[in-house]
Amino acid sequence: MKPHEIEDLSFSIIEKEAGPHGFEPAQWRIVSRMIHTSADFEYLQSVRFHPEAISAGIRAIQTGKTIVTDTNMAKAGIRKTDAAQFGCRVECLMKDPEVKKLAAANGTTRAAAAVDAAADQVKGGIFVVGNAPTALMRIIEQIKAGRTAPALVVGLPVGFVNAAESKQMLTEADVAHITNMGRKGGSAVAAAVINALFSLAAEKGA
Repeated sequence: MKPHEIEDLSFSIIEKEAGPHGFEPAQWRIVSRMIHTSADFEYLQSVRFHPEAISAGIRAIQTGKTIVTDTNMAKAGIRKTDAAQFGCRVECLMKDPEVKKLAAANGTTRAAAAVDAAADQVKGGIFVVGNAPTALMRIIEQIKAGRTAPALVVGLPVGFVNAAESKQMLTEADVAHITNMGRKGGSAVAAAVINALFSLAAEKGA
């Protein structure tokens, strides 16, 4: 089978096995892409969308705003050709030497320090968390303090320590968001959300 045939069949299987669901069409495009990436149907129950999440994400993409990720893995998973089409820069500051110094000086994780360093870049853009709960918690703190104002936060950290708690905090924050409840998530799933938003943004502009 050719690659596009495999993908088409995969989505056909997802549609069949998912059955009836309560997602709107644009939401389902995102959730089905998350399932396609992870082969995990639990996202049917766990994903949460802020009412303005998709429209905010599409606007940010169509106006070429910066997308900041918490991991280079998430950055690598975001389609470069789509980002270039809209003039969006995709950044990850985890390996920036200044971030390392900032983390050491302040006694924080490098993920949290990277959020501080990216505060200006992500204003009006999209912040993508696929790994570090400390990054998500820090971006929420920065938003509450008025130090940054992303258009959308995709919060899908994975793990056993503060992953679920940080996502609960995100659902209570005053920012458009896409997240899920519980421990599951990951950089690949977070990147899949952005790739789905690229497709939706291209269709809205057609």
